Amino acid sequence: MYDPTDPRAALPTSAPSSGAPADAPIAAPTYTEFDGPPQIDDEKSGRTWVVRGQNFVVALSRLRAGQVLERTGQEDEYVVLLTSDDAHVVVEAGGDTRETRGTAMIVVPPGASRVHARADTEVVRLFDHRSADLAALAVNAADYAELHARVAPLRPWPAPADGDRLRVYRPDEAPAEPGRFGRIYRTRSFMVNFLDPLDGPRPRNKLSPHHHDDFQQCSLAVSGRFEHHIRTPWTTDMDQWRPDEHRVVGSPSVAVIPPPTVHTTRACGEGRNQLIDIFSPPRADFSARDGWVLNAADYPAPEEVAAP
Repeated sequence: MYDPTDPRAALPTSAPSSGAPADAPIAAPTYTEFDGPPQIDDEKSGRTWVVRGQNFVVALSRLRAGQVLERTGQEDEYVVLLTSDDAHVVVEAGGDTRETRGTAMIVVPPGASRVHARADTEVVRLFDHRSADLAALAVNAADYAELHARVAPLRPWPAPADGDRLRVYRPDEAPAEPGRFGRIYRTRSFMVNFLDPLDGPRPRNKLSPHHHDDFQQCSLAVSGRFEHHIRTPWTTDMDQWRPDEHRVVGSPSVAVIPPPTVHTTRACGEGRNQLIDIFSPPRADFSARDGWVLNAADYPAPEEVAAP
């Protein structure tokens, strides 16, 4: 249920593609605030916390100037998110080098790569589940010892129109437009939406409870505080029923919201509140909206490749 002024109110609907039976168990939401012991802690690459969903892995690293995040033998592209104005990194990959300051989304091609911190910087990296070494490190890895039946599998979207290469996108250079929902970019495995920040709490009468039939939503809080409201639908098995959740989290944090739970999130902090929503694979409904995906020319949708 969306407010009539919400751009998502006009989204097309599609049939679930997970193939799960109607009585399949509904997974519980999970919340991770990056304040416990890190999964990686060394002098070279800093401190890294890892959490996962079914199709994706989120690795948040706190780096001091001079520290380096390195991947060797990386078979698939991955994403680097810089979420603060004072971020400053140099990324080397695919024979290219890009120095980037401030908020950005960087797509790193397959192969060897290095992310150098030029200042004390927080870096978020997104990998799909095929990066098995990182998936195994996730603080919630045990949750995926068996796949969740209601989540459709990742089938990577078509290759970039001009081949794999290092790409830098700057959401701050894309001003808000009426009728467009956030600032959306996609890759072969991900859709990332830099939602417009809110100054102060979200109005209580402007929420957007809704559900997804067959994909998880990963909500990355990068500034402020948020309350995630999540309702698990009843199935025929009463032992699977759960009470409604109203979980307050700070920043940075990750909420993994499973299908088909009804959910909405309210910014509740004073000052700047910002979320980045992450989906794997990319969303077809968002992609179908003209002008919503800002890098659609780089990453075609499946139907565009299939068209004669």
